Amino acid sequence: MRHARGAPLTALVLMASGLFASPARGEDWPRFRGGNGAGVSEVPGLPATLARESAAWKVALPAGYSSPVLVGDRIFLTAAEGESLLTLCLRREDGKELWRREAPRPRREALDRRNGPASPSAAADERRVVVFFADFGLVAYDHDGREKWRAPLGPFDNVYGMAASPILAGGNAVLVCDQSRGSFAVALDAETGREVWRVSRPEALSGHSTPALVAPPGGPLQVLAPGSFRLDAYDAGTGRVVWSANGLPSEMKSGPVVGEDAVYVAGYGSPLNEPGQQRRLAPYGDWRAAQDKDGDGQVTKAEADETTREYFDFVDLDKDGFVSAAEWKMNEAVMAAENGLLAIRPPGASGGGGSLLWTHRRSVPQLPTPLLYRGVLYMINDGGILTTLEAKTGRVLKQGRLRDAVDQYYASPVGGDGKVYFASRTGIVTVLRAGGEQEVLSVTDLEEEVAATPALADGRVYLRTKSALYCFGAAVAGSKAN
Repeated sequence: MRHARGAPLTALVLMASGLFASPARGEDWPRFRGGNGAGVSEVPGLPATLARESAAWKVALPAGYSSPVLVGDRIFLTAAEGESLLTLCLRREDGKELWRREAPRPRREALDRRNGPASPSAAADERRVVVFFADFGLVAYDHDGREKWRAPLGPFDNVYGMAASPILAGGNAVLVCDQSRGSFAVALDAETGREVWRVSRPEALSGHSTPALVAPPGGPLQVLAPGSFRLDAYDAGTGRVVWSANGLPSEMKSGPVVGEDAVYVAGYGSPLNEPGQQRRLAPYGDWRAAQDKDGDGQVTKAEADETTREYFDFVDLDKDGFVSAAEWKMNEAVMAAENGLLAIRPPGASGGGGSLLWTHRRSVPQLPTPLLYRGVLYMINDGGILTTLEAKTGRVLKQGRLRDAVDQYYASPVGGDGKVYFASRTGIVTVLRAGGEQEVLSVTDLEEEVAATPALADGRVYLRTKSALYCFGAAVAGSKAN
């Protein structure tokens, strides 16, 4: 780990009491899933129906999976057009494009079919916007599009391709880079781009969970970074691990959700990590002897048993075509892990380990981050099963598929003004009344792919589809749909 002495910790919006950093003011949505990644904005007047014909405005966009980020009168997104990696700035009032900037692209990352070269969302404050492209690294601009700094990173080795978003924390831009080998977290001075600290994450495998923050009284601001098998809390100023908690699955794509007295983390590895489905693997020597058909002392994909062959790209971490003893040991840990939603109580400023409050092991999402809103946890998995739970106890309030919205779900739910919003992969948007009963207020179909998580601000919902950004809510004088 490397760190600089006296790394600056600028002021954050913090709760007056309690341990945790709060969501941002209702007018802004400054990062992936808004203030502190909570997915909540308690602003009045949010619409109960999101239909195309009722949009305040709509603007065409180049392709990208990043979610809209809003600060002041600006909207920031990333996109890919042809070979160009783009940062876009739109005017919040009417969606008019104010500027676009192209980042360098020295390489082409291998991507899962569900990913893209512009998946990470921006992070912004009143002075800057920071973006991450896995084919280059981090770039920062001011709100008028002037480049402030750039920091090349990578190349990366993530079986899915990189997708975690940067965050701004205590004067630093922080990015977690989990991959098959060489995982790390890094903090750069948000003003200059100078590296402040970098810490290795040796257990972390490919994933893309975006961190959240906690601010315990009397202790340092902490960056919560879920990874394979464990959650680490880093001192935002130095990168020192303040505390950790074990028991997570091997793949972490959902972000942590911070409550009043607990952190909620959901993770899903594979169907073989469902409760009761874990498999005890033979010791490496016995397994190799049984699978090594040509007697050369190594096991290739073609020689491996059916299950190992199916997951070979995840087992063969160094991509040399063979399974080593170290890779098999990691595979044993992966297979032994269990999918689940965990409620963890942080130890506070004193450090130590987090304590497990409760777990829920069924219908856990691989991609969507759960939502904590008004004491209820909303967890929709990739197949569209919605589970509502009492946040304090983990008691299931209701579970079932959303009415008239049976589909895949990649976008995370968000909540505000007594409403909870869900957007399915094919563009079915469901609005629920807040509460565990899953009462449906409306279901509409945008008839276009949605992977980005909506943003809530100033009484409006900003929702990105495959080719456009919609603004739903009260129209601003002078604005019009495009």
